Amino acid sequence: MTKRIPPTARPIVVGVDGSTGSPAAVTWGLQAAGRYGTSLTLVHALGLPDYHLGAVPPTDELLHKVRVRGETILREMTARLDDPVVGTRLSDEPAASALIEASRDARLVVLGSTEHSRFSALFGGSVTTALAGHARCPVVSVRGRTWDLPGARQRPVVAGIDGSAAAEAALVAAFTEASARDAELIVVHAWEDVSASRSFGDPAGNYGWSAFTESARRMVAEQVAKFADAHPEVTVRQVVVQEEPRQELLRWSVKAQLIVVGSRGRGGFRGLLLGSTGQTLVHRAACPVLIARTGRS
Repeated sequence: MTKRIPPTARPIVVGVDGSTGSPAAVTWGLQAAGRYGTSLTLVHALGLPDYHLGAVPPTDELLHKVRVRGETILREMTARLDDPVVGTRLSDEPAASALIEASRDARLVVLGSTEHSRFSALFGGSVTTALAGHARCPVVSVRGRTWDLPGARQRPVVAGIDGSAAAEAALVAAFTEASARDAELIVVHAWEDVSASRSFGDPAGNYGWSAFTESARRMVAEQVAKFADAHPEVTVRQVVVQEEPRQELLRWSVKAQLIVVGSRGRGGFRGLLLGSTGQTLVHRAACPVLIARTGRS
């Protein structure tokens, strides 16, 4: 029976470039489309403007080969799925531009985790970073295989927060994902001595560490309380630790089916996905990473 998709349902958009990360990204995206009752759109970016940057313009033969290869990638990926709710889109633009444009009408934009393709470098960290800063919907970097193994549904969704507006966007997305997956939500706040003053606006030395920890716990509880009533079906566990945030989230990624973070933060998560913490998660997390956006999601 053909699935009926509400006409207002925003699709899951998956960037594909023929690299080894594409199949996992498409599989993850198709599962997400099933959870949310929407369609799946595969996007391949040709990056034709990039071929015109050299002193010698590209030949028509080269541009034709690039386009044929892109069409072949989309056709092969679609054939693997054999699902009537899968559409395709071939864009002449570079990957970041194509996916940012696609994000305007999408529920999620999904990327794989490798960067082997010369044609679009679709899964490179720079594209993910660009999407984290400019996409109009959440962005998912598909990492690891734990999400596709038996027992994956018993793993929790983990949200990293820091008290910022971006953290609230992460919590909204995390509650939504945990509810759709019938999964426990673990909300993690990790902080270091140096980041303490950034998070709470006061030199860390002015706090006794027990008082500081209690203040951090109150912050987490207050942020969680803003959204918990809307999802009474989600079991929430709050974790506050004095630890380097990057390492703490990496440890949780081994146990989680999904890590959710904001596109940027403050304190322990300052510059998330624009600095070292975000790059670490995108390239080293053991599970998919969802980057929430403070705009429409």
